[in-house]
Amino acid sequence: MKILLVEDDRKIGQFVKKGLEEVSYAAVWVKTAQEAREAVSQNQFDVIILDIGLPDGNGLQLLTDWREKKMATQVLILSARHEVDDKIAGLNLGADDYLTKPFSFGELLARLRSLVRRHAGQKKTVLEHRGIRLDLLTREVSFDHVPVQLTQREFALLELFLHHPSRVLTRTQIAEKIWDCHFDMETNLVDVYVAKLRGKLRRDHEPEPLIQSVRGVGYKLV
Repeated sequence: MKILLVEDDRKIGQFVKKGLEEVSYAAVWVKTAQEAREAVSQNQFDVIILDIGLPDGNGLQLLTDWREKKMATQVLILSARHEVDDKIAGLNLGADDYLTKPFSFGELLARLRSLVRRHAGQKKTVLEHRGIRLDLLTREVSFDHVPVQLTQREFALLELFLHHPSRVLTRTQIAEKIWDCHFDMETNLVDVYVAKLRGKLRRDHEPEPLIQSVRGVGYKLV
């Protein structure tokens, strides 16, 4: 799951981002309304955690703009404003949930998972292919019914391949999706991570790996 965190408080931002990454969620943290607009225009997120009081604008106005543009991404407001009227206003403007500060990370995580579960009918949450099973909600992966431990990047890489089986993905495409950057062809970062993932998803009796190289281009999941 890829999450955009819009929060100008440095301590809260660092706390939430670190917590999300520790449970293998991909988190992008921005501190202003303008940065949030740019992030949404350049990436697709599963959930946005949105603070209301931002240094260059109001989070509710951001939410209003997004909903007017028919953006369906789920939004969880995280705010110090705890009055009932504030919560009603946020929910009426299109927020999917509202959590007040101070908060426990456990509750935030439970609410994020609830949002995804609530919309599970709109988005497939279990990806399967040739013995590989990846659960987007529980973050569990198995291969031939045996649990596989993956790092955050390996999980994101496998999710990308499972969304595009049999399709050739270039190194640049992989880098832009997994690292949110344009890939420097002088580095072998993608190759290193693909090699690690291959090693965890290989059967001894099969000569060819499930993730195959396409010379001079990239990789594909067969």
